[in-house]
Amino acid sequence: MSDDTLPKIIQDDDANLQLQISIEAVKQELETITNQIEAFEAVLRQHLTDYIVEAQELNTLYKQQKRAKKDKRLAQKQRGKNYVPPTGLKASSKQKTDITESDTETLRLKKRLYREAMLQVHPDKFSLSPNSQESATEITTRLIHIYKHEDLNALQAFHAQIFSDSLDINLNTKSSETPTISKTEALEFTLKQLQKELKTLKETDLFDIISTYKNPLHFVDELILYYKDKIEKLKKRTRTKN
Repeated sequence: MSDDTLPKIIQDDDANLQLQISIEAVKQELETITNQIEAFEAVLRQHLTDYIVEAQELNTLYKQQKRAKKDKRLAQKQRGKNYVPPTGLKASSKQKTDITESDTETLRLKKRLYREAMLQVHPDKFSLSPNSQESATEITTRLIHIYKHEDLNALQAFHAQIFSDSLDINLNTKSSETPTISKTEALEFTLKQLQKELKTLKETDLFDIISTYKNPLHFVDELILYYKDKIEKLKKRTRTKN
């Protein structure tokens, strides 16, 4: 081994060690925050479940009562001398059924073809090959346009083209050539994914409450007051007794 190669090996090993340390640190922080959020969620369920259920039941009752009043007013209007049923907006039931069935079947087929094609050429499948990923992005953009703006025949033709491997992209997902990356690249990728997950977790409302309230239970008290007030208002609207 030549002398000029030794420092590079040591440097790479040190870099990988630092990456592994960073990965473990992010994992620990993820685990800690996840446990905090899960514990706080348990507290919320314990204190608020009854209030939430009662509010939902009263809200459903309120909507039912509003619907009943609307139906009653319509019935009263229909009993009037000058009432004329609305016309000109309804197609015959047979014609409406035929159109609906045809459109539904076409839409179902288009969705199936679109999903199959998108799974075959999604850019994420080619993340280790920038050139292929760029081609895949162009193809999926075209696929989306055809799905949204063109007819079934156009989508069927493009679907067939994708699965014939005639497009400018390697669509053979079962290729014997397995992409290879260095250990450092793998560690860097893992670290970035964990950091992204941690960032998402820290942007949640529950984490914001945990991190900003001196005592998160004060937030629970605020929610209880909110639901109590909401329940009282719904009881007045529905004339529900305590």
